[in-house]
Amino acid sequence: MNASIIDPLQGDFPEVIEEYLEHGVMKCIAFNRRGTLLAAGCSDGNCIIWDFETRGIAKELRDKDCVAAITSVCWSKYGHRVLVSAADKSLTLWDVVSGEKIKRTILQQTPLQARLHPGSSTPSLCLACPLSSAPMIVDLNTGSATMLPVSIPDSNPGLAPPSRNKISDGTPPFSPTAACFNKYGDLVYAGNSKGEILLIDYKSVQVLAMVPTSGGSVIKNIVFSRNGQYLLTNSNDRTIRIYENLLPLKDGLKALNGLTAVDGLDDAEKLKVVGSKCLTLFREFQDTITKMHWKAPCFSGDGEWVIGGSASKGEHKIYIWDRAGHLVKILEGPKEALIDLVWHPVHPIVVSVSLTGLVYIWAKDYTENWSAFAPDFKELEENEEYIEREDEFDLIPETEKAKESNVNEDDEVDIVTVDKDSAFSDSDMSQEELCFLPAIPLPDAPEQQDKCLESSSKLVESNNSGSPLSEEGRPNGRAMNHASSPLEEDPGATRLKRKRKPSEKWLDLQL
Repeated sequence: MNASIIDPLQGDFPEVIEEYLEHGVMKCIAFNRRGTLLAAGCSDGNCIIWDFETRGIAKELRDKDCVAAITSVCWSKYGHRVLVSAADKSLTLWDVVSGEKIKRTILQQTPLQARLHPGSSTPSLCLACPLSSAPMIVDLNTGSATMLPVSIPDSNPGLAPPSRNKISDGTPPFSPTAACFNKYGDLVYAGNSKGEILLIDYKSVQVLAMVPTSGGSVIKNIVFSRNGQYLLTNSNDRTIRIYENLLPLKDGLKALNGLTAVDGLDDAEKLKVVGSKCLTLFREFQDTITKMHWKAPCFSGDGEWVIGGSASKGEHKIYIWDRAGHLVKILEGPKEALIDLVWHPVHPIVVSVSLTGLVYIWAKDYTENWSAFAPDFKELEENEEYIEREDEFDLIPETEKAKESNVNEDDEVDIVTVDKDSAFSDSDMSQEELCFLPAIPLPDAPEQQDKCLESSSKLVESNNSGSPLSEEGRPNGRAMNHASSPLEEDPGATRLKRKRKPSEKWLDLQL
């Protein structure tokens, strides 16, 4: 599709199901940074890497030690590694190119979600959100887990500091808890069951700020926009809230430590004052009529759109809002429940996962506007009679003779320098990013190879020696088609003749 002939007023959001992907029963999906590869976790413990350009399978990561369903998948910053969490309480780090396991760690609880540290090209730290435990920072190299606080500590010394043991027991008072890294990974934003957003320094394991939500309900999802300027929360009060990040994108921890609160307040009030300087409520989204719960809400790649899936059973509906709070589109899919949802990092494409394990690709139904292709192009409603100019079909028209070219033909054209894409402004050009996987032809099975060799040898022998039937059916050097009609051999003659069916008139004469 030529981008220059697309009407810019149509809106950059998907409208129809363009295609669907099918391989086993897929449960969760995640795009790499460029949107060229799509990772999908399956119910049998395997992870499928789809080439999103060709819509074919580029790699299949098979784990013999895991047969449980995959709960989440996450790419590293430059796409060389994939972190997979499974229902058997395992975290597995894969090398995408080689397809080999790098590390495998078993947790105390089942991780519902796991995210790699975004600040490193080869991360070894990840943030895991277990089913019935507090979020934890897991070192994949050593297997140690550090529990993060999920509530504001009381002024009276009561809570013991979180343990850094490899296996930690003890259940925090608030569960489950959603959490995510900020853009550069120096802070963790966690939402608890009281409807509070906690800003945590995971290295010192301390809560530095707290932002209460207006509903005070359990926060089920929390995610940053791609540029790190907005934070999205999905609460049990059936409301999606967007907060604007007031901290700088880089060195957010340093800026947060520099904020001071008013003296004379207790710890909770101080954290609220500091939190008001970190996040401010920007917009709220909800369905005022149906009051439905939301599933897997997220931002678009540029942060201009917000999407959320309906959590109702038997519905595959996707709601799209602009950042101003207006509902612009409702996408209705098949009568299957929606379990996961992502927006393509670059293009206006949404990918959703149904309860049956199919992955649906929603794309825009483009209408080509040829008048935008050239300024002098005119669209005609009906045929018009055209009167040609006097010099229109001359070899060198007079109008072209009068024109003078303003292009300096001596200037060198730069075809080497690559312009930096604003969508990937934080890319490190020294790091080689994995965008595509090489295609490796799969060899045939040994049984199929033996059958092919046997059939080919028989074909060669028949061509060289010739079958008795072919020799018999080739009188006077002419070949005959034995399959075209039944043949009958005449005992009194040496040639073959065609067997004919008696006619009805001849049968009547015989009677």
